[in-house]
Amino acid sequence: MAEADVPEVPIYDIPARLQGKGTGNHVRHLPHVTPESYAKDHKQSIEDADAFFAKAAREVIDWDVPFKTVRSGGFVDGDVAWFTEGQLNATYNCVDRWATKFPDRVAIIYEADEPDQHQEITYSELQRRVSQAANMLKKLGVKKGDTVIVYLPMIPEAAVALLACARIGAVHSVVFAGFSADSLRDRTLDCEARVVITTDEGRRGGRTIATKSIVDAALKECPKVEHVVVVKRTGNEVGWTEGRDIWWHEAAKKERAYCPPVSMNSEDPLFILYTSGSTGKPKGVVHTTAGYLLGTALTTKHVFDVHADKGDKYACMADIGWITGHSYIVYGPLMNGVTTLIFESTPVYPSPSRYWEMVDKHKLTQFYTAPTSIRLLRRLGEEHVQKHDLSSLRVIGSVGEPINPEAWNWYNENVGRKECAIVDTYWMTEGGSIMITPLPGATKTKPGSATMPFWGIHPVILDPQSGEELQGNNVEGVLAIKNPWPSVARTIYGDHERFLETYMRAYKGYFFTGDGAARDKDGYIWIKGRVDDVINVSGHRLSTAEIESALIQHPGVAETAVVGIADEMTGQTIAAYVTLKPEFSYDSEEALVKELVIQVRRHIGPFAAPKKVIVVNDLPKTRSGKIMRRLLRKCASHETDSLGDLSSLADPSIIDHIKEKTEAFDAKK
Repeated sequence: MAEADVPEVPIYDIPARLQGKGTGNHVRHLPHVTPESYAKDHKQSIEDADAFFAKAAREVIDWDVPFKTVRSGGFVDGDVAWFTEGQLNATYNCVDRWATKFPDRVAIIYEADEPDQHQEITYSELQRRVSQAANMLKKLGVKKGDTVIVYLPMIPEAAVALLACARIGAVHSVVFAGFSADSLRDRTLDCEARVVITTDEGRRGGRTIATKSIVDAALKECPKVEHVVVVKRTGNEVGWTEGRDIWWHEAAKKERAYCPPVSMNSEDPLFILYTSGSTGKPKGVVHTTAGYLLGTALTTKHVFDVHADKGDKYACMADIGWITGHSYIVYGPLMNGVTTLIFESTPVYPSPSRYWEMVDKHKLTQFYTAPTSIRLLRRLGEEHVQKHDLSSLRVIGSVGEPINPEAWNWYNENVGRKECAIVDTYWMTEGGSIMITPLPGATKTKPGSATMPFWGIHPVILDPQSGEELQGNNVEGVLAIKNPWPSVARTIYGDHERFLETYMRAYKGYFFTGDGAARDKDGYIWIKGRVDDVINVSGHRLSTAEIESALIQHPGVAETAVVGIADEMTGQTIAAYVTLKPEFSYDSEEALVKELVIQVRRHIGPFAAPKKVIVVNDLPKTRSGKIMRRLLRKCASHETDSLGDLSSLADPSIIDHIKEKTEAFDAKK
């Protein structure tokens, strides 16, 4: 049995303001959850899940037809179902009930690429826009069960499009607007869509993106697509196919401003979202209606401690093209009747103060972003944060990958001012909603640890070879979930067998997350990264995140990414790519590399010393900021003739630079 290999970090108490002490915005109200209520509710959610979630579903969701059966099926046969007789409509729950009660409450703040172009949309206005868009889709022949592709940048119509589909029972499939024409084509063909919603062009970071031309290229091989609805974003001239293409604004304004919501069964699909691994065809993960809405509603309310009646303004910096955007820009906040922010730009446009200017301008109360963005802003300096009033913030969050303790501490000190709850959240596309997380007011935190499971999540650490549960604390293995939870995905579109093989047969009777994890001496859970991101060097299992954390403690390192590559002697060896802070100076790259190797040896041990440390100008990242480690692994292994799809890269030219630096490094050896 492997012992837990986790950093020695301090435990941070719940901030005083979240315990009802002190002054300021943080104590306008107490958090929803206390340490005592968390323990009680989590215990019931595992031991008597039917009673717990039946009560929650009746409180959170407005039902057209009440459910009778709470849940059925399980992971053994892959036939999970929740609230099966129930009927509801997602858009009614997200929009109509708030438009009736609070018509003038702001539903969406749209922060455009240029800071002086923001808009505010009330719940009553959102209801009108969604209804007109839904009637427009009906006019185009879209009906219950049809799939609609949404290929839009971060503009209000992206949220409206999702809600319009849900209103009439159509299944939306969002394709991230940074994907290539080939990727869009493959997803459109796979889900058999007949309608695509896009825009003339996009705007991001001061640049114009030719969105419509990408769609036109993709649809050359998609004969089933009958209509392309185009949102006018820039107004520049774009290619046009008569009889197929229509302007959103022209078609929608002709429609009635009310569309009756279609009643859906709890288990009817709400959306398909494609997720891709390092190999193989993209997987169209299917989420159903009631369980997904319940999961996103509960987690938004309790993980971020939102209080719509107190005027909270919630901001998630993700893209709607990913699951984080679905759950924590659209469905979760709107299920709670709270104000949510749609952000079109980047954290550094037009300056590295952009995030903090928004917090100050809109008096945002919750802020949720990725560790990559936090590390980037840390690299650029505290002065961009410190000149803004961030006192409205109460909860700040992290999502996407494990956050290293150094970035966590910077976030806590400079953004949270040591007064905010920090929620380092763990979940996945297939999970639907947050699975492991601290809760404001209830959880003491450890920098770098996801801490404790949310309600209904029963995480277990399994021995990767035997599949047996590792009991007690201070253990490490693979992370699985023991019981079904409401928002878990139900299948892969058109390939249920692949769904079973990927998630439910690796360790029979469990849902396999694909991640390694440790449970420390205090019972806190640490995510060690994807199982294929755990490097085995001469029998030593090393987490890439741990090595990255050691490297980033060097005063000159801004960002780093570590990968494992094949080695004849040790099975695998470690390659590290690092970027440097702009103000950092050094005598020679060779001497710096030696320093960095010593840094890892000192912080972890000689067995963890990287064989390659390569200094580069930047790391390969998607537009949403995720580091594409599979490309680094290919470069480090000199397998650059098979890099695969590069369409989601923010800067494809960086690959040539990384290849050159890697070849130069190896030539010296």
